[in-house]
Amino acid sequence: MASLPTPRGPVSEVLVSVLDGNFVEQLTAWPEPAGDDPADPVRVADDALSLWTLHELAYRGFTGVDERWEWHPDLLALRWRLEGELEQRLRKRMPATDRTGDVVADLLRIIADDDAPSLARHLQRHGSVEQAHDLLRQRSIYHLKEADPTSWVIPRLEGGRAKAALVEIQYDEYGAGDPARLHHDLFARGMEACGLSSEPNAYVDDAITEVLEQNNATSMFGLHRRLRGAALGHFAAFESTSSLPSRQLVQGFERLGLPVEVRAYYDEHVEADAVHEQVALRDICGALVEREPDLAEDVLLGAWTCLDLEARTATAMLKRWGVA
Repeated sequence: MASLPTPRGPVSEVLVSVLDGNFVEQLTAWPEPAGDDPADPVRVADDALSLWTLHELAYRGFTGVDERWEWHPDLLALRWRLEGELEQRLRKRMPATDRTGDVVADLLRIIADDDAPSLARHLQRHGSVEQAHDLLRQRSIYHLKEADPTSWVIPRLEGGRAKAALVEIQYDEYGAGDPARLHHDLFARGMEACGLSSEPNAYVDDAITEVLEQNNATSMFGLHRRLRGAALGHFAAFESTSSLPSRQLVQGFERLGLPVEVRAYYDEHVEADAVHEQVALRDICGALVEREPDLAEDVLLGAWTCLDLEARTATAMLKRWGVA
């Protein structure tokens, strides 16, 4: 387990203080958010860390934190507000475009229209070892629990092709029965080989707001049954756009002389995600919407959110590195 994160504003400060104390049945009121503007960067950073912290209670928790806090009604009320505001921001950011009525075709169009800057391409050609390590630290917030957010969705699906196909891919993500091939363990070994900590959430204090929002969206989609369509749309977009960047990162890491262990993690995804792409698009999202047509718009929301948050993260990281 990791330690509690360093607060970034009034809400996360109170939340961390509460979790660091003794469990009580009832809490006092939460402080007001940092500023009146929901888009204010200070408020967004505070809210993002607070929501990430609340979500982590449902994963591995924190050292010394009473596990009963996960279902405390006052913490759930705070999570309800923060998730509602995040969902509203994501829905507002998604542009209104014409739909073909074929969810797979619409997903493919969203993916094809994506022209975001590429961190992988930068590291393939020009990046430094320091930048590669920075990327690994940022990505460790998700990759050290890789596949877990999507696994929340499995019991939220009815039987049929979508559920069977999702379990098929998740089986691969969890090492196809081989503990040594668990994807998050492969990433952990890569971190250790680079001299970085493989402890989950060791680098959350260094995580940029965009990375926290990536994690928050994935957890929120997976934890809410009504957002199962968004969870699977996000999953499909991720699987459909990770094979080429993984290949570029392997080449960049080889150029930089990074250990074979970290290259092995991305090598695994070059082939695996190329295979998963069509399964995720057609056998999961296509089958889901065929069975539940009302979920089509949420499937597209999830896919668009995945690519939008990745674009915002890449832009922020390139700016951080002084190459934007």
